[in-house]
Amino acid sequence: MRIIAHVDMDAYYASVEARYNPALRDKPVVVGADPKEGHGRGVVEAASYAARRYGIRSAMPISRAWKLAEAARRKGEPEVVFVHGNRKLYSEVSERVMAILASAGDAFEEASIDEAYLDLSSLESFEAAVERARALKREIAEREGLTCSVGLAPNKLVAKIASDFKKPDGLTVVVPEDVQAFLDPLGIRVIPGIGPKTEAELHERGIRTVRDLRGRELGQLADWFGRWGEDLHAKARGLSDSPVSNEWEPKSVGEQETFDVNTLDSTFILDRVRALAGEVFTRVRHQGFRAFRTVTITVRFAHFRTLTRSHTSREEMTSEEVLYAGAERLLLPFLDQRENPRGTKIRLIGVRAEKLVR
Repeated sequence: MRIIAHVDMDAYYASVEARYNPALRDKPVVVGADPKEGHGRGVVEAASYAARRYGIRSAMPISRAWKLAEAARRKGEPEVVFVHGNRKLYSEVSERVMAILASAGDAFEEASIDEAYLDLSSLESFEAAVERARALKREIAEREGLTCSVGLAPNKLVAKIASDFKKPDGLTVVVPEDVQAFLDPLGIRVIPGIGPKTEAELHERGIRTVRDLRGRELGQLADWFGRWGEDLHAKARGLSDSPVSNEWEPKSVGEQETFDVNTLDSTFILDRVRALAGEVFTRVRHQGFRAFRTVTITVRFAHFRTLTRSHTSREEMTSEEVLYAGAERLLLPFLDQRENPRGTKIRLIGVRAEKLVR
């Protein structure tokens, strides 16, 4: 019998902030850019569950989040606390959590900084898997002061959907014979890969639940979406044979920043490039890589034109300083006539390390 667990940390960034700053506990917390009283730029990186009650969500413009927070405050709701993220801290905590999980299963797969899959098939029963999941939840809570939600199912697809079913601090079990009954009433957005555009397109065709999607023929879905339609046909039936494995390698690691004010101030921009290079290099090492061979920068101008430039070295690059130096060389032409003849101010910069080496 195949038994897969998906472990998903609850409101991870916001929860870590509250763990290390007790004044934030039980308060609505938003991690992201400075809202500047509704005039800030950038997006919400994470929102606590208390903040989500106000309609605030990850990836939402920070200015919109501030307006929702203000509307809630005027109604007498607790005031939202906006916090600038600490990516280094999140990575350090994640490393410790993943170490707890990695030794608990037959196979382990770190899916992101705050989620992982475990193959628990050797336990031979879902009852035993439930006890293992509860033990892991207790250990993470005791050692890191954080909660997580766990989904147990016959495969990764259903386990991931299940982990989101009873957040926060949930444990949802879907045994093989109950997979279809569990999936059928759920909205189609629960299926990984279905975003707002695909959801809208399916809604136009009268498909709102997994049951509706399952009722469509394979050929029809293939006509609409090509090979992705075949994938949807399988997912609507809870079918997936994807193994739990850490053999997949990320192709790159990158960070970007949207400035509060468009600028061509070289001192400020290069200072931010250095900070981004530091964050990228920390993540490169955290993910187990010792070097990289390509440095890429992204520049978005005030009028939203976006350009990228890359440099690949024959030699492996192994330090934060080398990453910064490469990014600086690529960026400097955008601060003068070489790449920016009209002197257009810059809105966003990004730094990325590619061709990663274990």
